[in-house]
Amino acid sequence: MTKPKREPKSLKDLFMQNDIIADRMNAAKYVTHEFQDYGYRLAVKLDDLEHKALYIRLAKNEKRPYLDQALSYTLDYPKARNKAKIFMWKLGDLKRKLKTDNQDGKNK
Repeated sequence: MTKPKREPKSLKDLFMQNDIIADRMNAAKYVTHEFQDYGYRLAVKLDDLEHKALYIRLAKNEKRPYLDQALSYTLDYPKARNKAKIFMWKLGDLKRKLKTDNQDGKNK
């Protein structure tokens, strides 16, 4: 007996089957700017959708390399129970280092 041939599924069908596209479309319903999408993705990665407005504001006002560096540090942190707290601490730490570096440069 031969097995019946199955048609390969398209990527769209696979994503729709797992509701990935539907979730993304619902989340992006009111997104009109890139920083809004970036802030929402930050909130998702940090498991803190309650405060997505905060991350959108950070994405709009803060420098992207600092946000990326703080996110990378947070996701690599081995014992992170509250990822959002670690993210905010690291972001503040990076900003403090920048401020002290700028002051040291002016004093020379």
